[in-house]
Amino acid sequence: MFSRLSQITRHLSRPLPNYAHTSATATRAGLASSMTSSSASERAKRTIHTAGCIIIGDEVLGGKTADTNSTFFAKFCFSLGMNLKRIEVIADDESEIIEATRRMSANYDFVVTSGGIGPTHDDITYSSIAKAFGLKLKLHEPTLERMKKLSKPQAGFSWDEPSPQLTAKLRMVELPIDETRDEEEQVLFVDEKLWVPISVVNGNVHILPGVPRLFTALIDGMKPLLLPRLTDPEGKGLHRILFATPMPESEVAPYLSELAAKVEPKGIKVGSYPRWQKDFNTVTLVGRDTEAMESLVKEVETAIQGRRVNAEDEVDNEEGAQKE
Repeated sequence: MFSRLSQITRHLSRPLPNYAHTSATATRAGLASSMTSSSASERAKRTIHTAGCIIIGDEVLGGKTADTNSTFFAKFCFSLGMNLKRIEVIADDESEIIEATRRMSANYDFVVTSGGIGPTHDDITYSSIAKAFGLKLKLHEPTLERMKKLSKPQAGFSWDEPSPQLTAKLRMVELPIDETRDEEEQVLFVDEKLWVPISVVNGNVHILPGVPRLFTALIDGMKPLLLPRLTDPEGKGLHRILFATPMPESEVAPYLSELAAKVEPKGIKVGSYPRWQKDFNTVTLVGRDTEAMESLVKEVETAIQGRRVNAEDEVDNEEGAQKE
């Protein structure tokens, strides 16, 4: 028996013949293609419960640029009731972009990327995401026409004459396109003042610029398109109630643990946040059931010896005024 097992082990450990390697490669390519075409339409229409955000840029990882886009996106998701599950900051690296976008597209309903779609050599987001889903880049004529119409004129530049500047500009309108799907579903224009498109890949990956002014304008511009796909089409979003407490976290922890277990079935989350070198810490209730949350206010105020506030520093300001 052991001899037979040894034979099987040696057989399985042999290198695959060339046709097998070729088949495996073809299978991976086919998988990427099927991820794009067969499920993209479904992803583009499904109800949005969860969201993910990928910030792409060596300048962010290197500390040169402070990321504000993810913060804006987090607030946007909260206001609409989308459950933002993950924010990642990754390098301008093809393999990392491919891995992150495939994973987030599979795990979350609505995904945005920020950065890496400019005219220079290190702007590789379009090409990397195209590769992630087995697509090719295509010069998108409607985007080019909007660029010509809405971008600022440059002295000495001509759209009709070949030049390094023209090559750089055209790089920004070569988008990942799935030829089996309607292009209008894959390229969105949500702000009439901007030529910049939102390229949508695999139905749920939305590629946006890293420039904060453009990112925020395009995210806001998507709101009318997203509202019908939310669990609450009115987009009322999540609600947050803040409390200020003079008690240390260690003292309120037992009560908050009990409270969290009690309200979890109602979809309410309990949070506790220390405020370094301040006289008051913060306790929060977050959820959709406003009636249930409001019914807890008096109980929480009593248990934590604090009170409801509109902002974390509200009590600090009052204390400062009293001291003066």
